[in-house]
Formats: sequence, C-alpha cells, structure tokens
Amino acid sequence: MVGPLVSAAWLDAHLSTVRVVDVRWYLDGRSGHAAYLGGHIPGAVWVDLDRELSAPASPTSGRHPMPTPRAFADAMTRLGVDDATPVVVYDDARGSIAARLWWMLQVLGHDVAVLDGGIDAWRGPLATDEVTPAPAPTPFTARDWPAARMADADTVEALRGRPDALLLDARAAARFAEGDPAIDPRPGHIPGARSAPWAGNVDTATGRLRDADELRGRYQDLGAADARTIVAYCGSGVTACHDLLALAIAGFGDRLALYPGSWSQWGADDTRPTQTGPD
Repeated sequence: MVGPLVSAAWLDAHLSTVRVVDVRWYLDGRSGHAAYLGGHIPGAVWVDLDRELSAPASPTSGRHPMPTPRAFADAMTRLGVDDATPVVVYDDARGSIAARLWWMLQVLGHDVAVLDGGIDAWRGPLATDEVTPAPAPTPFTARDWPAARMADADTVEALRGRPDALLLDARAAARFAEGDPAIDPRPGHIPGARSAPWAGNVDTATGRLRDADELRGRYQDLGAADARTIVAYCGSGVTACHDLLALAIAGFGDRLALYPGSWSQWGADDTRPTQTGPD
C-alpha cells in the first residue's frame, strides 16, 4: 500500500490480499458490532475499540488508554493479522474511529491504511455474516509502544508551553471552549492547546479527507511548520488520531505523538490546569 489512505476502488481490487478491519464504535452507546452484522465489507472482521484497542477505563488513565503490547498483539493475532499482513481499516464516521487502529499499527511500523470515505465509499455488495478468521499462523509480535509517539500527562505538561511544540485538541470547538458535561470531566481544554476539530479534515461534500495541500495549509495556520513536536489529544485518545492521520497526509509525519489519556484523564485530575474559552 502507498500512503495512509486507500480508495474503495483500490480495496476492491486488493480485497483478497489484505485484512479488512471494521472499527465501528459509537459514543452514544449504540453497538458497533450490531452495525457490523447489519452490513460490512465482505471478509471484514470487527474489532472492539473498548476491549481490544484500549485498556480498561479509569479516571486516572482515561476512557481509552492504550492496551498493553501483549494484549494488542493477541487481538491482532485473533483477527488473523501477523507481522506481514497488510491491514485496511474503516468505519462509518469519516475515519474518526478507524484512525485509532491506523495509528496503533503504523507507529509499530506495520503496513496499514484507512479506507477513504469509510463504508459509505464502498460500492460493492455488503455481507452480514460474522467473519471469524483463524488466528494468524505466525503471531503478531508484541512490541512496546514507541515512547516518542505516545505522550503521557507529564510530557504534555512539559511541552505545552514550549515554542517548538504544538498541542492540538481534536474535539469540536464548543467542547474545546466549554466542554460537554455529559462527556467531559471538567469544562475547557489544556492551556496552550490549539483547537483543531477532526471534522475540519474532511471534505463535507464527499465525506473523504481533504487533499494534502489543503490539510497542509490548515495545520500550517495552526503552527505545525514551526513545531518540532506535535501532540494531538481529544476526549479519550480516539478522534485525535484523525488529526494525526491528516497531519501525516500533510507531510508532518516525522514529528507526531498521541496523548492517549486526553481530556478524560487530564480533566479528571484536579491538579492539572485548565482553560476555557475559544481558541
């Protein structure tokens, strides 16, 4: 695969040579598995964001902390993915959920891409069977998450005031400014962060990511060109990966990191400073 995105036409032509993973999940509590059974790309397997792409939630670690390397490797092996299996991930939310698995695999050097436009871009038939592949004959290797690509709260605290660092909040602008009491532990955002809602990466007319030049302009306006380190966060470390995907497409891939704890961890810690108001 070339680049972090593939088109539906490309996937249709390569369906037999990649592992397709359905990463549908919903913040409002709807079942991603039920959506998968209602119709998925043929051969796709469903992965549980809460149980397989995250460790157990807690106020001290956030809603979607990173799983242990061993747990993640076991999940990939269960899906039929070994170290050499190319992976294409998709959702029905313009890539905002699928980007989480894309980030996890690509920081480990794995061949992975997001289906641009998600399941809505697929023009072939949909399947309704439960795909349960045989575990990969060669297990996926458990590897530590690269420290330079995964920031913790103390790292964010050290970086947020530095002129050569950029901290991006991928939540909607209203949540950045005031928070959502139904979701967020406190109002506001991390002081020094810039508002970069993930939805701004998407062409609203097509539902696909904007082209590289548009994305580069967007993130240059936010200060990406002058930053040696760019850390993205959101509510729980999921949609922030969409900003990281867009930044990689824009050419900033060598300086990116995710703060997995995100606002669900930072905001729950009363010792951490917060700020309200728009960018």
